[in-house]
Amino acid sequence: MAGHALLMKAGLAEDDDHMQVVAISLFVTLLCACIVLGHLLEETRWINESVTALILGCSAGFFVYITSGGTNSHILQFDEELFFIYLLPPIIFNAGFQVKKKQFFQNFVAIMLFGVVGVFISTAIITVGCWYLFPRFHLRSLKLRDYLAIGTIFSATDSVCTLQVLNQDETPLLYSLVFGEGVVNDATSVVLFNAIQNIGFDKLNINTGGRILLGFLYLFSMSTMLGVAVGLLSAYIIKKLYFGRHSTDREIALMALMAYLSYTLAELFYLSGILTVFFCGIVMSHYTWHNVTESSRVTSKHTFATMSFIAETFIFLYVGMDLLDVDKWALAKRSAVLPISGILIVLVLLGRAAFVFPLSVILNHVRRTPSTHINFQRQIIMWWAGLMRGAVSIALAFQQFTTFGDTRNPDYATMLCSTITVVIFSTVAFGLLSKPLIACLLPEHLRAVHASNSSPSSPKESRSLDLEISLLSGQTDGQGLLRRSSLSMLLQDPTVAVHHFWRKLDDSYMRPVFGGRGFTQNPPDSPR
Repeated sequence: MAGHALLMKAGLAEDDDHMQVVAISLFVTLLCACIVLGHLLEETRWINESVTALILGCSAGFFVYITSGGTNSHILQFDEELFFIYLLPPIIFNAGFQVKKKQFFQNFVAIMLFGVVGVFISTAIITVGCWYLFPRFHLRSLKLRDYLAIGTIFSATDSVCTLQVLNQDETPLLYSLVFGEGVVNDATSVVLFNAIQNIGFDKLNINTGGRILLGFLYLFSMSTMLGVAVGLLSAYIIKKLYFGRHSTDREIALMALMAYLSYTLAELFYLSGILTVFFCGIVMSHYTWHNVTESSRVTSKHTFATMSFIAETFIFLYVGMDLLDVDKWALAKRSAVLPISGILIVLVLLGRAAFVFPLSVILNHVRRTPSTHINFQRQIIMWWAGLMRGAVSIALAFQQFTTFGDTRNPDYATMLCSTITVVIFSTVAFGLLSKPLIACLLPEHLRAVHASNSSPSSPKESRSLDLEISLLSGQTDGQGLLRRSSLSMLLQDPTVAVHHFWRKLDDSYMRPVFGGRGFTQNPPDSPR
């Protein structure tokens, strides 16, 4: 039923069943073409698969538009429910599963500031700007809920183009901040979007903002706990039952199914499935992944990455094809699409700058070591990395402004066309400029300097690093660093103190029960 709702006629054949085969064949062919072109362009690193998929999608949409006599532009009908159920979960789960946990948690405070507080600041600026400017283009049917939703829609970033240019070994701090902030930003945007949907705006008062904040905190905390719980349950089951003795396929199947179960359970309890599956991915990579056989580790890592890659490419292909959607453009106020798109891009630029630069100054004041300093060049790259909009923005826009992928409201159709225009422009324009910008701000010789800065450059920093190594390893030096009071340690270096206490908890209680690196005796690999 869902598959039938997904497909629509393109005017190329009369038989409905045959048209479904044609549509699937064409779309799979486009996916293969994206992979081939992405491989051919890999050495240049100027154009990634997202940009390639957008260009191919636009080309395919134009081809369908011409062959159908101007009556249609794409072969698939978008279904936001199908989108959220099947396409976004593997993308977000893989982001959590592949995250570099050491760098992620070493910069956890900075990532949470940029990824959570930044979303609120950006949403506020975009919402206020749209509230003030959009009525001038006769968008009269948009309500406060719509404007708040627009703020969250365009606060969700897609930093894949910047990450493809950055090198984790050359710029570890910058890579960690850009990647971590990107995934936390997406999860926060979805949670805030859902919190806005759950608030009644019929009677506005001074408590409305507080209700939104409380709703966000409830969804964020409960979704996180559910994801952690399902991840720990998967680790415990695989550790105790030794699936690898008989079949490595069962290990991978159980990991994939329980990851998806975390998402469906969150949706069942009206929580945020995106946030749940993200933290489930982090927990699974820390515990469950180490409990499976070596062959399952390799297979699962590449399987999850492949599923995420295909889902993201599928999304960008559709976005490219949807640019020429005849029905939306016929219903939309076409004279207002380009001005609204321009306003949204400017607001995105301002909203991003409003939190990246101030929060960087605050972090630099708190974290004084050179290895954690975010200089002005890094701040510009972080600002630039968050300017692109992608899959999450498209998904939220369709959820807000359509019903089963369609709309009859001209203002909603205008917003959909504007969203697609902003996503395509930001991904292509900002994505193509990412490499020359980073090359200008971080030349090769400076990247080597930044990489070397990760090692201590002064006696004071060396002592700080020795303290961190001692705390993280649970060892003491001759001066008895670990015998200091917990309060003293926390005040001197909160990040190191938190790492120390978490490591003690993890080594003493968590990993003996749930497994993990160095705590699991895997059975020999079974035949594949």
